[in-house]
Amino acid sequence: MNRKLSKICVYCGSGKGRNPLYQEAANTLGEALAEAGIGLVYGGGSLGLMGEVARAVLRSGGHVTGIIPSFLSDKERMLRDVQELIVTDNMHERKQLMFEKADAFVALPGGVGTLEELVEQLTWSQLGQHSKPIVLANINEFWEPLIALFDRMWNETFIRTGLELRLKVVERAEDIVPAAVHLAHEYERLADEETIPAKF
Repeated sequence: MNRKLSKICVYCGSGKGRNPLYQEAANTLGEALAEAGIGLVYGGGSLGLMGEVARAVLRSGGHVTGIIPSFLSDKERMLRDVQELIVTDNMHERKQLMFEKADAFVALPGGVGTLEELVEQLTWSQLGQHSKPIVLANINEFWEPLIALFDRMWNETFIRTGLELRLKVVERAEDIVPAAVHLAHEYERLADEETIPAKF
């Protein structure tokens, strides 16, 4: 099984957030993706962290696939300068295409949409529907409340042996791409085993 990462899907906010560290992280990630020769799959907008990471990839000579539902094309100011732009009929089609086109998933800081997309991929992985790497970018400890909730779910046995969450938490944007690449290699090595070691 070839687990080479050709494209990574990045979930993140359509706003920039208050802390400039989030914007810096988006730019750092975009540059790192291009440098590694890994394409970006993202939500297709030009606003917020979404726009930052996409433009950083483009500035650095990388490939960007934007996938956006038609009803958001104006609201999120669809970024037309990407190499591949797909306009879908609805959110379900958008999310399915993002899943299909990506070899791994990254969540930068964001709102409920980012959270929903991250949790969906975690759920599908938990239920054995995919074994693609998932990286949670805990920039400025943004995701600490969620990580604490996952810990409580584990302690309360709602997350339990056989239903582990397979994700890697990193604190720095520079560590995102190396973490995803490492997980891809590790999942390939452990592909014939029943359980891939996980944090939760």
